[in-house]
Amino acid sequence: MGFYSPFGTGFGLFFSIFPVLFAAAFLFILIKGVSQWRKNNNSPRLTVECVVADKRRDTTTHSTPAAGDASGAHGFHSSISTDYYVTFQVESGDKIELRVGGSEYRQLFVGDQGKMTFQGTRYLGFEHKGEL
Repeated sequence: MGFYSPFGTGFGLFFSIFPVLFAAAFLFILIKGVSQWRKNNNSPRLTVECVVADKRRDTTTHSTPAAGDASGAHGFHSSISTDYYVTFQVESGDKIELRVGGSEYRQLFVGDQGKMTFQGTRYLGFEHKGEL
């Protein structure tokens, strides 16, 4: 009867499959991003009359161990990223939520009326009704 080790073949199998899974996930994300980029580029540029219906922020905190120590014994470095989204309601009553930059987010207010230009899921700009 041999000695059983929990770090035997199962542990080695995990570390031989992990890089393959990581590469597959990276490839999937890359292909999805390129696909969305191509779809946006092939979509027509549209300008529609609309009202700013809503705004939201999505804030994410990222923590990484300091000094490359995965245990966190040397502390952590934290960073925060924020994505900004604005929902536009077009004349038909449909709503379109698009990701916008921080400066655009700060310049748009719920109830603003004007013309919004977009291409696929890509926000291109907003002209307030007074600027038309």
